[in-house]
Amino acid sequence: MTPRPLLRRLLPATLGLLATVLGTGAACAAEPLPGPAMAAIERLIERQTAGLPGKATVTAALPGTAELPACDAFDAFLPTGAAARGRLSIGLRCRTGAAWTRFVPAYVKVEGTYYVATRTIEPGDAIGLADLTAQTGDLAALPRSVVTNGSELAGARATGRIAAGAPLRKELLRAPTVIQQGQSVQVVAQGAGFTVSTEARALTQAAAGGVARAKTLDGRMVTGVADEDGQIVLSQ
Repeated sequence: MTPRPLLRRLLPATLGLLATVLGTGAACAAEPLPGPAMAAIERLIERQTAGLPGKATVTAALPGTAELPACDAFDAFLPTGAAARGRLSIGLRCRTGAAWTRFVPAYVKVEGTYYVATRTIEPGDAIGLADLTAQTGDLAALPRSVVTNGSELAGARATGRIAAGAPLRKELLRAPTVIQQGQSVQVVAQGAGFTVSTEARALTQAAAGGVARAKTLDGRMVTGVADEDGQIVLSQ
């Protein structure tokens, strides 16, 4: 028998064996967590992402054929400095029964709205509604500074070139100037049940949300935050 016919006879069996091995490996790639452990992880992520601009979901599984030791109740926690987004390890600690701690690979997806440029925006260009569009996607897969609040774009100008289709990032935007140095401004102080305002002269230029300094008519120096109406709001 020549080698070529023999190869033709062995090839189907070899491919079948390879498919079986690969299928078994894929099935063993991850093991689901026990229900109480997964519930502890979901509670943790719900707390950690409560203020994020989007809906967070978490997936987690043990690698390979690993198993968690027996446990009656679980606590989940994040390693020091870890943020609840994207790929990370989540700690599981046995709260009752045997004392042990394990770290589980996980992915936290944050589904939310962000804004992308509809045209190429050059440095210094003002940004209007026609220059952007809202999209929905996984914020965890995007830069942390991506713009998710359309009100942040009102009157903004680009500080760098933004390609068409690129997400808008806060470091590439400059808020509009609402206070010019030397102009007359209102300084506002607010407290529980009262609001007091006085006239002052701006000592610095400021964008909305930026720090502004002014000198009141009686000579006092004040520092506060410029609001969108061009007032200086004093910190409490």
